[in-house]
Amino acid sequence: MLNPLPHTDVVLLPGDYFVGAGQFKVRTLLGSCVSITLWDPVRRVGAMCHIMLSGRRGGGRRDARYAEDALALMLAELAAYGVAAKDLQAKVFGGGNMFPSLVGRDGQLMASRDGDVGRRNGEVACALLAAHGIPVVSHSLYGNGHRRIQFDLTNGDVWSRQDQPTAIPAGIVIPMPTQRKLSTAAPAPAANSQAQACIA
Repeated sequence: MLNPLPHTDVVLLPGDYFVGAGQFKVRTLLGSCVSITLWDPVRRVGAMCHIMLSGRRGGGRRDARYAEDALALMLAELAAYGVAAKDLQAKVFGGGNMFPSLVGRDGQLMASRDGDVGRRNGEVACALLAAHGIPVVSHSLYGNGHRRIQFDLTNGDVWSRQDQPTAIPAGIVIPMPTQRKLSTAAPAPAANSQAQACIA
């Protein structure tokens, strides 16, 4: 009996995306950010992104931190595999409220003052997929806390676990992540993690 090939773990940071086939498991951690997974069940090719914001002002080169750009970048690379938008199924995750009880200096709840960035991210991601004719076959969006996501490119399964937020002491400043480019040719290794619910 042949032993199955080991999986190669790929970890997406905010603003990253990955396109590939075969023995890859793509993982990320989401708060208000959103991940879209795309899967062609016939060619068994997929893609996943970690979107930070729903949109931006101005032009410039495509930037996967933003929903429209991330989807365009994934679709362009999937086309190299012979995959068209009509061949794909999508799953959408994230858009959580990480700080439901955190109050800003102005005395307002952060979620209400910021206009719920997570909800906007999720709504824009679903609208973009609809505009491209890509059906959303499953989703886990909104609510409080963060999600751990794992996308298995051998079969298209996505595992999701949502954790509730912990209290943050007053006066803590939360920094924004920086952008990095992920090469699909040399994925970054990651530690294994357990997942609790499969969204097939």
